[in-house]
Amino acid sequence: MHVKLRGFVSLGIGAIVAAALLAAPASAADKVKIGFVTTLTTPAAVIGNDMKDAFDLAYEHIGGKMAGLDVEIIYEDDGFKPEIGKQKTDKLVKQDDVDFLTGYIWSHVLLASRKSALDAGKFLISANAGPSQLAGELCHKNFFSTSWQNDQTPMALGEVLNQRGVKSLYIMSPNYAAGKNMAAGVERTFKGEIKGKDMTKWGKDAQLDFSAELAKAKASGTDAIFVFYPGKAGGAFIKQYMQAGLNESIPLYTVYTVDALSLPKFQKAEMKGVLGSLATQFWSPDLDTPQNKKFVSAFLAKHGRYPSFYAAQSYDALFFIKSAVEAVGGDLSNMDGMRAAMEKADYPSVRGPYTYGNNHFPIQNFYLREATTDSEGRWTTKIIDTVYTNHQDVYAKDCKL
Repeated sequence: MHVKLRGFVSLGIGAIVAAALLAAPASAADKVKIGFVTTLTTPAAVIGNDMKDAFDLAYEHIGGKMAGLDVEIIYEDDGFKPEIGKQKTDKLVKQDDVDFLTGYIWSHVLLASRKSALDAGKFLISANAGPSQLAGELCHKNFFSTSWQNDQTPMALGEVLNQRGVKSLYIMSPNYAAGKNMAAGVERTFKGEIKGKDMTKWGKDAQLDFSAELAKAKASGTDAIFVFYPGKAGGAFIKQYMQAGLNESIPLYTVYTVDALSLPKFQKAEMKGVLGSLATQFWSPDLDTPQNKKFVSAFLAKHGRYPSFYAAQSYDALFFIKSAVEAVGGDLSNMDGMRAAMEKADYPSVRGPYTYGNNHFPIQNFYLREATTDSEGRWTTKIIDTVYTNHQDVYAKDCKL
């Protein structure tokens, strides 16, 4: 009798434990793991570090938690190379088993890494790169962007050129996925004549001497020059453009070249010719939203410099992920619930409210920004006009979601 009773009790406890396990959420996660891939070495690290600084600031602002779960961030350096970016993405997926992957400055790195992340059933959130392929035929239910599709910003600049009566244009851009999208974007909307186009070498040994291209632009008789040169290449181009005296004769219009990363260097070098230059962008430090004011003031206080748009998008990315995790009460197994929450874009973005298209790229405003000086004498940018309102990229029609 005693033995049977013990057996009965053991069986009863086992059944209770089994029932409890079945009733518990499928996700027993005690933390939210986020992998962040960016460039932390090579000269391009100036961009990656700005993104990391903003993501770390967002982590502080959420108190390191989402839905009561601790947040762990694992940073990986892509070395400015697609193959390394893919290797680091594989490591984050297979070894670290992260729940979300984000970061990704470069379109060619993102394109090389996307399959590793998405085939593993992870959410992939670009905090910068916006290649046309991922907005169109390669769109995926678990891919989202907190930035823009590559063509959109130069498309807005093309409209500005038309409004300002520019009749001809000379284009210069690096020869890789995003550079091609940038050139295509401005060509899509600009109604004047393209006098010439140079696609220059990119990557770890990117071309930094633009004297031959500038000479060709001058000889073409163009009304204006358009360039897309992020990071170190942008600073090199602007310096050579001014040394050649072209700032006195051929107006310069840029995207992702004159920004919070390059302006302090231009100011230190007393390159005053850059002040007054115009660029288009979805964001600016002076954008009047509560979240942006909090972000910019905290970033300035912590780092003594203005954040770039790279930083703004990265800051948004963490709050975006937080909105998904909290929508499902921390149940990270509820992919459908998190995806539905992300599609609503219901979080405090630095840019203000926006929506998502069917391809999970933002539908948002684009502004004309001018390089200027703030009240303390620091060089920065300010918004002077709205070019597009609630603009959707042109590749969404090719997305089957």
